[in-house]
Amino acid sequence: MQIASFLLYLSDVKEGGETMFPFESGLNMDVGYDYKKCIGLKVKPRQGDGLLFYSVFANGTIDQASLHGSCPVIEGEKWVATKWIRDQDQEE
Repeated sequence: MQIASFLLYLSDVKEGGETMFPFESGLNMDVGYDYKKCIGLKVKPRQGDGLLFYSVFANGTIDQASLHGSCPVIEGEKWVATKWIRDQDQEE
């Protein structure tokens, strides 16, 4: 099970490209998910910055507020390295 994600921003973005959490603090859950609206908590990508967030609570239930996406890039390019953190080894 994936318990957390780590994003490492490899580039700056001139405009747009924020990582967004539309359901942060339980907000907007009745609106639905539309990445083009770019609502909720937004994290601007800056080269060298990292973002760690958990996908589950301590008891193992899924945290719906951890749903995330990317706002559209308006100007420039967005490069990100992602590491998924799991609670057990994956079979090969």
